[in-house]
Amino acid sequence: MDSMMGKLVMGLVVVVAIFEAPGVVDAWTGEIRGRVVCDVCADSSIGPEDHVLEGAEVAVLCITKSGEVVNYQAFTNSKGFYTVAETMPESERWDACLARPISSFHTSCNHLNQANNGIKFSYKRPSGYFHAVKPFLRSAFGVAFLWLVCLIYFTQGFRSFVWTAVSYQLKDRLQLSPSASQFVFSVAFFPWSIKPLYGIISDCIPIGGKKRTPYLVISTVLSLVPWLLLGLDSTSRSSSLYLMIFLTVQNLGSAMADVVIDAMIAEAVRIEKSSFAGDLQSVSWFAMAVGGICGSLLGGYALTNLNIETIFLLFTVLPALQLLSCPLVEEIPSNEPLPELLDSDEFEEKKSNDTYLDTKKSNTRRRKGQKKGKKGASSGKSETHKKQSKSLASKLFQSLKAAALELCRAFKQPIILRPMAWFFIAHITVPNLSTVMFYYQTEVLQLDASFLGTARVVGWLGLMLGTFIYNRYLTNMTLRKSLLFAHIGLSITILLDMTLVSRANVGYGVSDKTMVLFGSALGDAINQLKFMPFLILSGRLCPPGIEGTLFALFMSINNLGNTVGSFMGAGLASLLGISSGSFENMFVGLAIQVFCTYIPVLFLFLIPKEATGVSASS
Repeated sequence: MDSMMGKLVMGLVVVVAIFEAPGVVDAWTGEIRGRVVCDVCADSSIGPEDHVLEGAEVAVLCITKSGEVVNYQAFTNSKGFYTVAETMPESERWDACLARPISSFHTSCNHLNQANNGIKFSYKRPSGYFHAVKPFLRSAFGVAFLWLVCLIYFTQGFRSFVWTAVSYQLKDRLQLSPSASQFVFSVAFFPWSIKPLYGIISDCIPIGGKKRTPYLVISTVLSLVPWLLLGLDSTSRSSSLYLMIFLTVQNLGSAMADVVIDAMIAEAVRIEKSSFAGDLQSVSWFAMAVGGICGSLLGGYALTNLNIETIFLLFTVLPALQLLSCPLVEEIPSNEPLPELLDSDEFEEKKSNDTYLDTKKSNTRRRKGQKKGKKGASSGKSETHKKQSKSLASKLFQSLKAAALELCRAFKQPIILRPMAWFFIAHITVPNLSTVMFYYQTEVLQLDASFLGTARVVGWLGLMLGTFIYNRYLTNMTLRKSLLFAHIGLSITILLDMTLVSRANVGYGVSDKTMVLFGSALGDAINQLKFMPFLILSGRLCPPGIEGTLFALFMSINNLGNTVGSFMGAGLASLLGISSGSFENMFVGLAIQVFCTYIPVLFLFLIPKEATGVSASS
């Protein structure tokens, strides 16, 4: 984890080249030439992404053969080089030296880290020997930006804290059936299925010249207000219709914030250095995982000790903090549309009208003809504003249209369409019975909220384990084979649920809690093994220029597939007559789910044959 976080900081690489000059009989001359470079990637090596620093102060400490300590001070030139040279008796020549950068006036690269002691080297080494240290560190993106990224992703993970309360609200207070509850969840999470729409709107319709922070504020308000109303107004949380509407609005805000912060990350990486892209994503996913673990642990505890409305109000602290943090990140306004809207004819018309009005103000006597002229000028100015407004609306519409068409053209390419079609089919052909299992666990198995929160924590740990296993052992496996194994594993997890429902585990002395914990960890780990190929294909298939929007579309397809799968699960539960207190056909529903798990295997030909976790080429 230290290495992951370390790449979010900058350092200096001091490259010290040592040259020994042959001296006369009684004298010896030594020279140290070094180069101070801002190490952007913090990899202790000079690469094309690094840049030299001018005016950096370097301290060189040398010990002579006679034991004397000599200090030198040097500054880098315009090319980042410094030089230290000394002529001395052969008996007092340098034996060992220590080079250490002291300061730099560059605000982007001027902070010391734990390596500020520099690098010690023996002067007996041959000329041209290089030494590398990392004496300076800084945040590549700024503290405010990293804080906002971590806060938003932590909030996304911490949503499990409040959504556990929503599940109990639907089940215990509103007395909804499992299929009805699953329907409410499916509708409420639909905004996650149209994420590209938010990206296109924020790209094409700036507010106050800004494309990100205004939409981030709007999305945060949409995330905050519903929870506030649900916590304060008993009527809104006592009606399934009102509750579904508020939950949908809340998810609209969360999904929009997710798209906007992803766009801000992409822009920041492009402006700073592209080598930080993976590290920033790692930090965001880590923040979300930490939020998920904390939310799951605290969610179960809160349900045991607090009212549901209190939980809703407590969760508003995070969106409120997010709202207060939005102004901390500065965004440079984009005024690109203005030159296009104010063409030369309109500018001359506006200028002549203003000149005419100024002339009329200087006159003390007014005539009827002058009044008519003034009225005509005002009318002309109004028409100009209308033309500008109409032109702005037309340009915005054309921008939206062009972005949508470009997205469609890219998505229609077979190399993109076929794999995404498979992932969509993999979701819609397998009915999701998670809500039904929640009812079964709480009503039949009598598992309390605190334990279910612990089970979700175990699930998050399983998700991390699945990510580690895939990155460590499965990246060289073809995606077809890894997805096949993933679906075999998913069928095994459903068989564990069937064992739990049939109560066969009791006969073997395995407790229900053990089955639930093991099933949660295994299920999330296998789901992550399936999700990792999706992420790999999504990232590698995106053509240059529209990576962000197309990746959002890929994620929306995944979310839409989950939503349709939830609808299928709700329909299956209703068809089988599974309801609160009536779980006789639960085993049959799970058996159907096992059968459906192998349907996507028949369509694996849509995945590129030779694609692996390393290369997604067809």
